[in-house]
Amino acid sequence: MPGFTEFDYDVNGVTIHGAIGGKGEPILLLHGYPQTHAMWLKIAPILEENFTVIATDLRGYGDSSKPPSLPDHSTYSKRAMAADQVGVMAKLGYDRFYLMGHDRGARVAHRLAKDYPTRVKKLILLDIAPTLIMYENLAQDFATAYYHWLFLIQPFPFPETLIGADPVYFLRDCLGRWSRNRNAFSDMAMAEYERCFSNLETIRATCEDYRASATIDLQHDRQDRAIKISCPLLVLWGKWGVLSRHFDMSSVWDEQGLKVQGKALDCGHFLPEEAPEDVFMEVKKFNDGLTIN
Repeated sequence: MPGFTEFDYDVNGVTIHGAIGGKGEPILLLHGYPQTHAMWLKIAPILEENFTVIATDLRGYGDSSKPPSLPDHSTYSKRAMAADQVGVMAKLGYDRFYLMGHDRGARVAHRLAKDYPTRVKKLILLDIAPTLIMYENLAQDFATAYYHWLFLIQPFPFPETLIGADPVYFLRDCLGRWSRNRNAFSDMAMAEYERCFSNLETIRATCEDYRASATIDLQHDRQDRAIKISCPLLVLWGKWGVLSRHFDMSSVWDEQGLKVQGKALDCGHFLPEEAPEDVFMEVKKFNDGLTIN
């Protein structure tokens, strides 16, 4: 990202790529599917005026490592991905930090806040419902809208082969389907998404991410279903996205944490790119301890 310093850190048996910039309290940003840390290009320059911003590529994505798959998919469990990010922040000298994740990154952030509760000062989750709840409520209309949840978990090499035939088409279709504004993605970000997603190893690894969500991640989620997130939690979602049509997002997340705030923004799924200023204002209010109505 322009003005940021790139890094590569070896942690947890993998190399995690990312960028750091700004000054102030540290905030870790975790991207979603099928993107990279470039998804924060619009909001990072605003955040860096108030925070030291760290944006990474999740394992399996972007320029981070894409380790081999295992039969139980544990290589790509959210628990393993969360451990990566705790390791990166430790390398940077941060034992406690603010944490914001979107989509798959929000699922990693959710797991990180449960596994490492003392590390997270405040948590911001963008446009997700908890994985376990989503699988337990997989009705026909929701499955149609989120067809990729069922497609990507199919055994190797079925989804990899189909996506690999034209990865740019698949990428652009995903971004178009889930956004309200197809023009929200900058040329610089799109070039990065296409470069990284055209790598067949990225396609394999990102399918493994979803396979893990349907298997080992659900085991972990069931084991600690009763554990509530202890740090302050802000949940933002797209008013015009799929989740707002299928879930009472406020009620869903009230059950997940001890101190929860939530709000819908006037956009689709990709909040940091479709409504970066609105996201920043909500984060700033949250950081200042103000109530969000």
